[in-house]
Amino acid sequence: TSLGEVNSFSPSMPISPSSMINQYKFEDEPELKDLFITVDDPESHITAIETFITYRVVTKTSRGEFDSSEYEVRRRYQDFLWLKSKLEEAHPTLIIPPLPEKFIMKGMVERFNDEFIETRRKALHKFLNRIADHPTLTFNEDFKIFLTAQAWELSSHKKQGPGLLSRMGQTVRAVASSVRGGVKNRPEMFTEMNDYMETFSQKINVLDKIAHRIYKEEREYFNEMKEYGPIHTLWSASEEDIADSLKGVASCIDKCCKATEKRMAGLSENLLPILHEYVLYSEILMGVLKRRDQIQGELDSKIDALANKKTEKDLFSEEIGKLEDKVECANNALKADWDRWKQNMQYDMRSTFTNVAENNLRYYEECLATWESFLASQRVDLHVEEDSEDRP
Repeated sequence: TSLGEVNSFSPSMPISPSSMINQYKFEDEPELKDLFITVDDPESHITAIETFITYRVVTKTSRGEFDSSEYEVRRRYQDFLWLKSKLEEAHPTLIIPPLPEKFIMKGMVERFNDEFIETRRKALHKFLNRIADHPTLTFNEDFKIFLTAQAWELSSHKKQGPGLLSRMGQTVRAVASSVRGGVKNRPEMFTEMNDYMETFSQKINVLDKIAHRIYKEEREYFNEMKEYGPIHTLWSASEEDIADSLKGVASCIDKCCKATEKRMAGLSENLLPILHEYVLYSEILMGVLKRRDQIQGELDSKIDALANKKTEKDLFSEEIGKLEDKVECANNALKADWDRWKQNMQYDMRSTFTNVAENNLRYYEECLATWESFLASQRVDLHVEEDSEDRP
């Protein structure tokens, strides 16, 4: 698919393994799925210092590098953050799946209530399964430790990470690279990717904001409708002649109210999480492209220094050779991941919007049928009354 075909959703689009598990396999993936991960059973923990949630992570596998075929561990959100940072550190030019933010978005749900915890559980489950479905990330050693180590073992392993000075050095190099300006010799493919992501990021952020506004307005409409129906029932008690009609209206409103609630659930469970996940993906991809440019920038600066004969030619030639290999590896990794990500994104978007359209059709058909049935009953009653009045 060319970079310009962002809106081209072919019926033959490959199915994402993270969206429809094990129904489609990319050529570089194993023929049979051999790693199954479930995140469930959230549990609250209250200490003198903090309150936090842990989740049970159950892993079943047939891989030879695992000592057992099944593992069960408990992990908190900070452990997932650690895993994501280790994957980014080990694979700077691969697209690491996003994690949900530490705090939920404004106007949705409060932290630690059931809805928030369930939303996060689903996101954490998807995060681990996207990694498990990735042909490279799935074999990362830190990922294996995350799935198998007990809490004290994981805590001990975390302490073996890079020290403060090392992390500071990485930050300084990143800042220095960004200050130097754009990359001179960036291949056209990555310039196109960068332009594509700038447009994608803008559009997906707008869609995300509008979807949340629609959901908020739908919730307000639902709350008003819940009060609207019972008023007709109360009114019917004092209007004997039209009591049946008022009760019929109340019943219709109640049915439409339930249909609206069902449609809201579809939005909150399907549309909103997918849109926001790809908002986060757009940020991740922009970061990956910057890290690729940083490696390219290091190579360019070494080539410039060699041309200016600022140091020993033999030493610089050796460094340039290593950097050229590093750039090639980064380019190949990103190109392969880009194709995978784009296939997944297109499938996820198409299936999500199709699902929303189907839910809307069901909603309007259900409401229309409810009111048509009520109108039909009223016409029958009117005909009966007219016939009785015509009799002598």
